[in-house]
Amino acid sequence: MNFTSVERVHGKYLPTLDLQSNPLHIFISDNDLVGEIPSTICNSSSLVILDLSMNKLGGVIPSCLGNFSYLSVLDLRMNNFVGKIPPVYPEGGILRSLNLNGNQLEGSIPRSLSNCKRLEVLDLGNNGLIDTFPYWLGWLPNLHVLVLRSNRFHGGIQDFNATFSFSSLRMIDLSLNEFTGRLSPALFHHFKAMRDIQENKTGPSYMGDSYYSQYYVIRYYHDSTIVTMKGLEMKLERILTILTVIDFSCNHFQGPIPEAVGELNSLIVLNFSHNSLTGNIPTSLGKMAALESLDLSSNKLQGRIPKQLTDLSFLGALNLSQNNLEGPIPQASHFDTFSNDSFDGNSGLCGFPLSKKCGNDVGSESPPSTIAEDHESETALFWSITAMGYGCGLVFGLSMGYVFFTTGRPRWLAKMIKRNPQKRSRTRIHRNGRRRN
Repeated sequence: MNFTSVERVHGKYLPTLDLQSNPLHIFISDNDLVGEIPSTICNSSSLVILDLSMNKLGGVIPSCLGNFSYLSVLDLRMNNFVGKIPPVYPEGGILRSLNLNGNQLEGSIPRSLSNCKRLEVLDLGNNGLIDTFPYWLGWLPNLHVLVLRSNRFHGGIQDFNATFSFSSLRMIDLSLNEFTGRLSPALFHHFKAMRDIQENKTGPSYMGDSYYSQYYVIRYYHDSTIVTMKGLEMKLERILTILTVIDFSCNHFQGPIPEAVGELNSLIVLNFSHNSLTGNIPTSLGKMAALESLDLSSNKLQGRIPKQLTDLSFLGALNLSQNNLEGPIPQASHFDTFSNDSFDGNSGLCGFPLSKKCGNDVGSESPPSTIAEDHESETALFWSITAMGYGCGLVFGLSMGYVFFTTGRPRWLAKMIKRNPQKRSRTRIHRNGRRRN
């Protein structure tokens, strides 16, 4: 029998399957399956895709799943798995995507994942992992997405060196952990994939599109990510290749923001909020031409808001609140569209939109608008989309608004974002008393 796929199983328990001698693609996601993964799954010698996401499965993840040489996609996110991540990943495997987000896994990241040279997406967010920053993942030449949010990672990342490049990384989410120390300029120097991205003129492209394994063409699985915003979990059905994100929010980082961050001229979302960063806002951030969301709130930043930030023509979400900034708020370009909330909690700031006027009235009034009505209409439409994506975590709505705005309201956008039907509330108390979702 040439049994190649299981698209959906109707029933409560995951059935016992004879998986021997079949190039198998298993899709049983988004059901109400309970119980454990049957041990018979280890009988398969040619399992290519295993997607059991968004069920109620539990128990320990069978260690054999890390030892399948043909396995390209392992998606077990949003279940109740416990224990440790399978520790054995052999050299020469073709694992491309590993998504274990939203379980109850513990322990550290197995070092054997460094053998997975084809790995593009690693999402371990929303678990109970305890580890230091996995520098060695920088050995992976094709790693595009790294999500470690909402775990118990700790220690610093300042001892970064050229051995670990992360040169292909486009999305990194370290938010809601316990990282400390300074931000390493070397780390941002190595984010080469976040610079000078060329957009696909023929239409949107997604991570994992038409992926060819050594033995099979894999067209049935699309990488996705789950983002928590204002207590709601939102699911991005596909990950656009132009979506670039750095989210280091809700940690204990200290020291200045490195000037090297400004080199990332294709970055769309930058979130350093809720840390203990000090010093001035680097003027180099004004060179980040693609930036749409900048959140530096709840730090200890000081000095003036650089006028160079007004050069960011796509910047639509700005939060500099709860810092020690001072002086007049720049009044140029589209800066007058930001509300009071963007600047609250900085007693030294003055000028529009704050009610506090500057001593010489510089910057206290909003300049007259010269924007044509048709442009205002497009801008309003742009922000009606991007507003849904703004929060303490990853801000994917901004990039969706950008694509919508620049591609002429494509139909695919309307289908790309949907609310995750399984909202999982994972609340912990951070060491400093912060609420963790």
